[in-house]
Amino acid sequence: MNTYAVMSIYHFEMARFFRTLGQSIASPVISTSLYFIVFGSAIGSRITEIDGITYGQFIVPGLIMLSVLQESISNASFGIYFPKYNGTIYEILSAPVSALEILLGYVGAAATKSVILGLLILATAACLVPLQIKHPFLMFFFLVLMAVTFSAFGFIIGVWADGFEKLQIIPLLIVTPLIFLGGSFYSISMLPPVWQKVSLFNPVVYLISGFRWSFYEHSDVTLAISTAMVFFFLFVCVFTVQWMLSTGYRLKN
Repeated sequence: MNTYAVMSIYHFEMARFFRTLGQSIASPVISTSLYFIVFGSAIGSRITEIDGITYGQFIVPGLIMLSVLQESISNASFGIYFPKYNGTIYEILSAPVSALEILLGYVGAAATKSVILGLLILATAACLVPLQIKHPFLMFFFLVLMAVTFSAFGFIIGVWADGFEKLQIIPLLIVTPLIFLGGSFYSISMLPPVWQKVSLFNPVVYLISGFRWSFYEHSDVTLAISTAMVFFFLFVCVFTVQWMLSTGYRLKN
């Protein structure tokens, strides 16, 4: 393992993160705070509790996941696309660095940024609603696992995209709707039986359910199924990235 190469990529990406703290941290935190104010005040006044949990508390895990998934995809996709755009990717590909080491550097940095953002949003939520986390270590484990998984997914998007506009197509048209329809702001048990079954085809349901269980020991699907789905998606993403880097898909031409 070439740890020097991994840390070089990691530190380079983290340096870019700290140079743009306003865009990287302040903007998502402010946006999430507005979600709390709007949904907590407008909808929370009509939906007082869901399974014994106040609505303001109920939406906390969903809002954290909303920001973490979006930022993980954005950070990782831009991190690998920019070297493609300016041509510096050839320096990385010609260096004695394996596909795994490239993946660890870029995905590790993107996941770190997302975890920092998630913890900041969690701290912001604690200031707005009374919050209790029943399984803090499991919560942190899910947070890191989600960040790594969707950073790998974002890496795939960055390699696939051949223009800046394509970096936004999948996150805006696919990922964001799946997050909103995945139980971020409601429990799928509130839906009619037919739509409950349809919702089970949404992978985000399993991600948010496991994360919410670590807070309140309540979720739409069991913890075991949620964990298994996350690891399956992670395996698919890592396998795809490994194939892209080993074949030079959209990197060497």
